[in-house]
Amino acid sequence: MAEKKEICSEACAEDWASDWRTLVSVWGLPGVAMLGAVWFEPAPRAVVWSLLLVWMGAACLVNARRCGRTHCRFTGPFFLLMAALVVAHAVGALPFGPYGWEILGGMTVLGNALIWWVSERLLGTFRRIA
Repeated sequence: MAEKKEICSEACAEDWASDWRTLVSVWGLPGVAMLGAVWFEPAPRAVVWSLLLVWMGAACLVNARRCGRTHCRFTGPFFLLMAALVVAHAVGALPFGPYGWEILGGMTVLGNALIWWVSERLLGTFRRIA
């Protein structure tokens, strides 16, 4: 048990999501910027959303590599997929209809929350890959 606690303590020290300042700057501010971009025209909104989703996805993947944060291993690829869906919708290759942006926004928020909650409940907060 002491070994598990030691691994968690070590991982927590490297975890960007455990530090509120980093959490806010790396994921919170981009999320707020995406929310603000809801009032942009579709083309600039697509640029903002796709860039910020790539930013957050890359940050998740880096964080997963740094500390083994479980949900980051899944949310990283999820954010990158959502960025691709945003681009596909913006160019008309993935027509979601008149509520396309709402669908994409909802999928991003709900998908992220679900991935975070389920993955860490099933697999724990930190999980090193050998």
